Amino acid sequence: MNRPPAPVAIAIALPLLLALVVAGIAITVRVRGLDGSAPPPPDTTPLAVAPVDAPQASGPLCAGLLAGLNGDLPADGGTLPQRAQADPVQPGVRTWAASPRPVVLRCGLPRPEELTPTSSLLVINGVNWLKLDDGVPDPVVVTYVAVDRPVYVVLTTPTTAGSGPLQQVSDVIRTTLPATPVAVR
Repeated sequence: MNRPPAPVAIAIALPLLLALVVAGIAITVRVRGLDGSAPPPPDTTPLAVAPVDAPQASGPLCAGLLAGLNGDLPADGGTLPQRAQADPVQPGVRTWAASPRPVVLRCGLPRPEELTPTSSLLVINGVNWLKLDDGVPDPVVVTYVAVDRPVYVVLTTPTTAGSGPLQQVSDVIRTTLPATPVAVR
């Protein structure tokens, strides 16, 4: 068997080597950020949470849920530490430090208008969730509403956190709030 001449071997090897170098650079940029530094850590200072209509936020069901969510949340690449709220503290709210946006849970909100008889629901660990779409092609955060409990629970989480926050919150909802039929109207 004849070996290809050296110029032919070099002509084949150089593009392959170039492709490997470019792929390595792309992976490094993706993991470390464009400037070569690690992504900034999430903000852990108290978070100012805007007030919203949450008629059942101060009730015993939300208090029980929040008591079960007193701690960190699992996420892709580690855990998200609980984050304090800035004054004035909003009832029925729990927050966690995440990047690029915090994870925010609100309990006791009214039924979402987006919930219709034809809504697609996700079932995560025994809890029915309505995923709300903000119409952005590449969203930074995603919002879910638990729709099969006596109070509505809204979870907004950055897409980079993965499914860990939704799974953990689903587990706590399942054990602290009784299941109810989904009320679409």
